[in-house]
Amino acid sequence: MAAINAFYAQSGGATAVINATACGLIEEARRQHRVDPTRIGQVYAGRDGILGALREDLIDTSLESDADIARLRQTPGGAFGSSRFHLGPLATHRAMYERLAAVLAAHDIGYFFINGGEGSMGAAWHLSQMMREIGQPLRVIGIPKTVDNDMALTDCCPGFGSVAKYIATSVREAGYDVASMSQTSTKVFVLEVMGRHAGWITAAAGLASEAEGEPPHILLLPEVGFDDRKFLARVRHCVETYGYCVVVTAEGLCDAGGCNFGVSSRRAGTVGRYIADMVEVHLGYKQHLAVADYLQRSARHLASAVDVAQAHALGAAALRLALAGESDVAPILHRLSDVPYRWEIRTAPLAALANVERRLPPEFISADGFHITEACRRYLAPLIAGEDLPPFVNGLPVYVRLKNQSLPRRLPAYAV
Repeated sequence: MAAINAFYAQSGGATAVINATACGLIEEARRQHRVDPTRIGQVYAGRDGILGALREDLIDTSLESDADIARLRQTPGGAFGSSRFHLGPLATHRAMYERLAAVLAAHDIGYFFINGGEGSMGAAWHLSQMMREIGQPLRVIGIPKTVDNDMALTDCCPGFGSVAKYIATSVREAGYDVASMSQTSTKVFVLEVMGRHAGWITAAAGLASEAEGEPPHILLLPEVGFDDRKFLARVRHCVETYGYCVVVTAEGLCDAGGCNFGVSSRRAGTVGRYIADMVEVHLGYKQHLAVADYLQRSARHLASAVDVAQAHALGAAALRLALAGESDVAPILHRLSDVPYRWEIRTAPLAALANVERRLPPEFISADGFHITEACRRYLAPLIAGEDLPPFVNGLPVYVRLKNQSLPRRLPAYAV
């Protein structure tokens, strides 16, 4: 009997470590295949994620060398291409799920892995439901990934620790810059970071402040309704007390009425621009704005060693779960202790992860709403620990680009 093949898709925004998960999964599949070739066949990756499955554009990872697969662990972005294509509920998107089933059957795929956030877990759950309904065997495993750190049940999400390290480092370094020029130049520095609904990345900036007066002085979190009068009063206090003020705001900042405080667009930089302009107009301080945007999620040169290790381990664990007969689950991270930081991998049902968003809990937010608590600091600090530098040549990091050769198509074309 021919060995069963596997399909792997990267989903949603890229991270500095999503390829480490792909590395872990593919390396484990190759190891298992060497031990027993009947257990698993080839690993195919969807070009541009789930779109690759719908279009039957499947990348044959067996054509990549062991050395290049290993280099994925140190490479940012999505090596096979990712997408934000949304597979909705089975009731309204049945034709797409039927197409997925046909493509999987055509290539003898019995293991399905999707590497993404809570929306991706939902798509995987719907796919599994339909496959059971039509009687086509498929073991479906989700693998957590999101820089927003907003997935339920898992202690943290691969991708977040590296973003947290980058943002905390950037804020600390920018703080030194602003402080040195504040007497004659910029008084208020505003940094906008990712986080449409949850303030985990903004909170991570707070790690840079370890003593009274150290930046960032103000964190603007989506979980706290924005009050312009309180904010401006705090900015004035910081400038008068410390000589300058560093503000970090989430892109999804909301007011008490629900995200409607004068910003009509949610494009990167609009919230930061609104906050910076408010400071200049109402307080007269010279301000400067920076938008971390894609830089924060692609900064593999400053990745957290903990984040890299966890991402790689979850990829390997996902493969082992499928081979053990598990389905409709995801490997998740469980914290055993803060100091020393110890963690293990457990499993959670896809149904409990699907489309469930975890926001920053109240006990992580200071009483005034402008900073983090010690409890939050204890949670965040281990996630940014350690460095895992990529190789550098001529002063620049060197990353791998795979061949990404597609399999021959066996089905009629499908327009998406």
